[in-house]
Amino acid sequence: MKIVIGVTALNAIDSPGPGVAVIRAIRECPDFEVRIIGLSYEALEPGLYMHDLVDKTYRIPYPSSGTGILLDRLMRIHNQEHIDIIIPNFDAELFNFIKLRDKLESVGIRTFLPDLDQFEARDKINLFEFGKKHGMKVPENRIIYNIKDLTEAVSKLGYPVVLKGKFYDAMIVNTKEQAQEAFYKIQAKWGLPVIIQKFLTGTEINIAVLGDGEGNTISAIPMRKLYITDKGKAWAGITISDPSFLELAHKFNRDTRWRGGFELEIMQTTDGESYLLEVNPRFPAWIYLTAAAGQNQPASLVKMALGEKVAPFKDYEVGKIFIRYAWDLITDIREFQKISGSGEL
Repeated sequence: MKIVIGVTALNAIDSPGPGVAVIRAIRECPDFEVRIIGLSYEALEPGLYMHDLVDKTYRIPYPSSGTGILLDRLMRIHNQEHIDIIIPNFDAELFNFIKLRDKLESVGIRTFLPDLDQFEARDKINLFEFGKKHGMKVPENRIIYNIKDLTEAVSKLGYPVVLKGKFYDAMIVNTKEQAQEAFYKIQAKWGLPVIIQKFLTGTEINIAVLGDGEGNTISAIPMRKLYITDKGKAWAGITISDPSFLELAHKFNRDTRWRGGFELEIMQTTDGESYLLEVNPRFPAWIYLTAAAGQNQPASLVKMALGEKVAPFKDYEVGKIFIRYAWDLITDIREFQKISGSGEL
């Protein structure tokens, strides 16, 4: 019997979503057979044309459309596909999926997501207070809602600073003019507030983590970035061994009882201190590296969503490297017209 799994974030571009990597990891697990349903927001998300990975794709409404319209669309898809599990992978869509969790489960669609309190506690807006509460170092920041507060916030933190959108994007600025330009760009793309964070230098470490919702860490794999794009995305990285990073992941799960996958973004400064920069509430785009290193986090999430008990992983392969690459995926205008017109492919 096949498990039917809906997966979002198929935008395998220069700033990729996790969807394609999640699907690759799930398909490599020998413990179950799957039918993958792509859930896309745009007709040019490359993943929806990768027919060796995605069996069928449906367009779904943008997160800004709200839960009612999303639920209606998902029910129409479910009536055709009989979906067993949905794995959402965009920060901006998680609020809606968390709100719909019980309704989805009532018709047989499982998820494995944190609750709303967990989701909001680690939000960028609340991260500094979260760090103080749980004894984790977080760079000092300011939350601003208008351009008037920008100068004061920057003067207290000192240049350079990092301006961040509430969902995505981060820009390092060194002057007042750069700060104002970055503020307007982020506001136009992601809305308010904008987060102003103290800039730190050091080594960037990302940790992919899977929690069981009961305070236990099923998997945690730290990765050091080897190559970073101009958008701050890891284009290459290597698994590393450092007990302090693993303990940070375990502590986060013990304190929050997180349910599902997430990513901790860490800056290890030259004096050896580790600062929590962000908590991304879903799998990272490099999540396939966890499967390659011996801890298949997406496949483990599927098992837990189905109600199986999954034992915590003990070991992983250190020194495993991922290198992202681009290639030209060829399709036909009829496929593009089909997904654009009917919302299905």
